[in-house]
Amino acid sequence: MTEPPAEALLFDVPPPPTPVERLLHLADQYTQHNDALDLLLRTTAPSEPDTHADSALRLAADTQSAIKAIQGERLYESVELAETVMRLQQLAFLATASGGLRAGTARGLTALAPEAAVNCAVTLAAETRRRRWASAPVADQRLTAVQCDALAEIARGHVVAGSSLDREFTRSREPKVLTSTLRALEAKGLVERTVNSAHAAYIGGPPQDRVRLTAPGITSLA
Repeated sequence: MTEPPAEALLFDVPPPPTPVERLLHLADQYTQHNDALDLLLRTTAPSEPDTHADSALRLAADTQSAIKAIQGERLYESVELAETVMRLQQLAFLATASGGLRAGTARGLTALAPEAAVNCAVTLAAETRRRRWASAPVADQRLTAVQCDALAEIARGHVVAGSSLDREFTRSREPKVLTSTLRALEAKGLVERTVNSAHAAYIGGPPQDRVRLTAPGITSLA
């Protein structure tokens, strides 16, 4: 069966995500999973072991899909690439194991998953360029170095936002992501907030807003 000519298509079909984009999206999925566990742990009702099992098993399956996408690139073997695949296999194993545990114990198994997935994406991007003799992609001229660093921190699940006494604030690790930087990225459509999805900054406080990459944000960072 032959492909129809491009002009015959009624709409543009977006290209499939690259393996690097898959890993950044996977990091976001792990962050959402961890946030849901955090909120669950702060409820008064005791949680059952299977409360989060479906989410954990879906994460394990998505991690395995990311591994297959990497292997489908048929890159030359290297220590860095092999370690990246092994790290992802570990994440899939931990996600599967967490599905049979209570929330408190399960949370510890996936705590470092978002950052691990982003680190794997960084390694894979470098290996792809090196193995295929490709030059580094042209930097997005719309973004400053500070904004690029902020995108990476957001991808790792390190940034939340909230308000107190009618003043907005952000909480992050180093490098700090300022409210002004967050607003600039939001204006570009690269990040968004999921309201009340992250645990409170202090006991008895209101939930905070998780800051996440949008699809264009993932593409820009990748």
